[in-house]
Amino acid sequence: MPDTQQIVDLETRFWDTMVSQDVEAATAMMAEEAIVTGPRGGAKISRGDFTKMMEGADWTLDEYRLDDVEVLFPTDDLAVIGYTVSQKGTMNTKPYDMKCADTTTWTRSGDSWRCVVHTETPLGDPYGAAV
Repeated sequence: MPDTQQIVDLETRFWDTMVSQDVEAATAMMAEEAIVTGPRGGAKISRGDFTKMMEGADWTLDEYRLDDVEVLFPTDDLAVIGYTVSQKGTMNTKPYDMKCADTTTWTRSGDSWRCVVHTETPLGDPYGAAV
């Protein structure tokens, strides 16, 4: 049976690669093809596409914190982790400080887990309605 802490540690390592901008380590954690969604939309990307995204990054991630972490295992070889993340860095040379709700789906082959889906949704109400 998979271990919840193993998935939390895996997700944390992935975020750490964003802070260090370790393109090789981040790319190694991706599946051959994955789906990534966020404020700019969604796309199916290859490992090569992901490498290009990392290498051409116009952002830095200086710090992050994961909260409200939940993990589930639909099967022994599939893990889904959801959480809120507070993050600070720069985007196009301008500082940002935001909180998002993220999910990642990891699939296991042998002893290796690979990201097949990652989503990020900025928190807040873009319409200004009371929540």
